[in-house]
Amino acid sequence: MTDDVQTTRYASPATIAEAVGLLQADPGAHVFAGGTDLIVQARAGRKHPTAFVDLKRIPELMAVTVDRRGARIGAAVPGAVICEHPDLRRVWPGLVEAVHLIGSAQIQGRGSLGGNLCNASPAADTTCPLLVNRARALITGPEGERIVDIDEFTIGPGRTVLGQGELLVALLIPYPAPRTSDAYLRLIPRTEMDIAVAGAAVSVTLDAAGTCTAARVAIGAVAPTARLVLEAADALVGTRLDPPALARAAAAARSAAQPIDDARGTASYRRQVVGVLTARAAALAGARARTAS
Repeated sequence: MTDDVQTTRYASPATIAEAVGLLQADPGAHVFAGGTDLIVQARAGRKHPTAFVDLKRIPELMAVTVDRRGARIGAAVPGAVICEHPDLRRVWPGLVEAVHLIGSAQIQGRGSLGGNLCNASPAADTTCPLLVNRARALITGPEGERIVDIDEFTIGPGRTVLGQGELLVALLIPYPAPRTSDAYLRLIPRTEMDIAVAGAAVSVTLDAAGTCTAARVAIGAVAPTARLVLEAADALVGTRLDPPALARAAAAARSAAQPIDDARGTASYRRQVVGVLTARAAALAGARARTAS
């Protein structure tokens, strides 16, 4: 560990106001919503925090509520809590599956949905499901509260809209329409605990006859940020999610991708894979929507 990390201060505020004050007073302070990414980055010398501000003692950031309006998931709620929450698993299975894919059981015991989003990795597993479920970010800072749509939250690799002294308080997810469900799929080089080569999330709404009346599609790990693909969603609406419709959605996802070559896959391979994942996720979301209440 570097000298910078060895002398880093640690604070554990009990209120949002206290956390905002600590962040505002120290430009080098970093939010510690789990630390499963931040500790690794600090040890590697990629980040040099002057203070860790641990959010785990703030009640509002550790609570999950679900009602007919939707879900409010505190930014510091551990992944393990989300994965065991019966209402979240029933209503948003794709989002819960994405959380479950992050790391090991030990990491999920501390790592959080909010932390995964704020780390702003292009390959973050939870961003795509949040996008297709129309999630919004509740942010608090020195100027008060504001709400930002998730598609505006991440502005580049490792970069978010959070300003000095601001922190993510909660993710707000509206309750879906009847016969709506979601799915998230990714491909990784190894069998577990690896970073996605490509990922895709889909949410669909079906009418009583099984025709898709609304859809949202998002792809990840194939561009600087996860992104909605409106053309892929349009390819699904008005269909019964039959093979030609799924093929058109896959083609739209491939066209929207802007991948790079790296150690985990070539750009052409990732473009092909994201199309396959989009089609499979749409089919899975459709199967779930047929039985959703």
